[in-house]
Amino acid sequence: MKNPRMTKIALAIGAPVLALVAAFLITSLVLVLAGDDVGGVWSQILSLPNNRGYINIINAATVYYLSAIAVAIGFRMNLFNIGVDGQYRVAAFAAAVVAGEGWLPGYFNTALAMLAAVLVGAAWAGIAGLLRVTRGVSEVISTIMLNAIATALVAYLLRKAAVDAPGSNITQTKPVPEGSRVGGISLFGDVPATVYGLVFLAAAVGFAYWFVINKTRFGFDLRATGSSETAAVASGINVKRMIVISMLLSGGAAGLVGMPLLFGNDYAYGSTFQSGLGFAGIAIALLGRNHPIGIALGALLFAFLDEQSNPLQILLDVSPDIVKITQGTIVLTVVIAYEVVRRYGIRLEQRRVASALDDEPAMEGAKA
Repeated sequence: MKNPRMTKIALAIGAPVLALVAAFLITSLVLVLAGDDVGGVWSQILSLPNNRGYINIINAATVYYLSAIAVAIGFRMNLFNIGVDGQYRVAAFAAAVVAGEGWLPGYFNTALAMLAAVLVGAAWAGIAGLLRVTRGVSEVISTIMLNAIATALVAYLLRKAAVDAPGSNITQTKPVPEGSRVGGISLFGDVPATVYGLVFLAAAVGFAYWFVINKTRFGFDLRATGSSETAAVASGINVKRMIVISMLLSGGAAGLVGMPLLFGNDYAYGSTFQSGLGFAGIAIALLGRNHPIGIALGALLFAFLDEQSNPLQILLDVSPDIVKITQGTIVLTVVIAYEVVRRYGIRLEQRRVASALDDEPAMEGAKA
């Protein structure tokens, strides 16, 4: 392509398409080796969901999106916050305890609990940030260890704060008062399930992430530091301060991950509260290349695959874990695909520049 803009768009589209095709082929190979019905599996996964399925996909994508944004904040700073899973757990527990007490009426109580979640999540991530700048401890190591500590700490505190749920053996905190729960949005009249009302929170967080990263001085400093700490220091940026602030922001965003579940579905933090969201966020942030729109598409893709995998074992006697293989393969192949496309784009640019340099003497001779 002679048009540089069209070439850039084609390369941007080509990378994820190449990754998805590669993931499809690899997953199909796994199915063949396992002796499963390849055509049946893909027919089920790629079929259109029912109305309830659409709602489940939107709800799951909402939570995935918040998790991936939290991870992406660290990634833009070249920080690997692997601790989102632990950060959202302690934050969700703190929010559930605060909300359950009902210190304020209605949605004021909801706002207070969400503020507590943000502060607790930020504080938990801030530990890793402080260890990085004061002791040189890799945030990868510290956040992984903090995940384990968070799991044990929340389990211990849950036993202390738990109340008996009538007719249930589930250990959980006090339920969120009726007036503090966030109502859902009905999309289909024939389906009682609703979309989380806090889907708008996810959209607001995504917009705030885009605005801060791309339209503020702080965002520029963050991106500059992530690209080159040496250059950032030379330009007067306080790198240590940026690391701590970035981890605080990442942890604060992680604190919001469990809020749609807490106020829109579970209404308490208990032993059945959804886990593993932080690790899914890492994969989705990589898939979306840390861009809010790309992350949204990645979250919808992961949620779609999760929803469509549910009937596999019943209909085809195929483990739904095949979708985990597909998701992991997508992440792996997208990293490889983007690198391949990046190098191809560099070669195209080099050829374009070389061609332009070769044309200059000819143009000068024609003028003479």
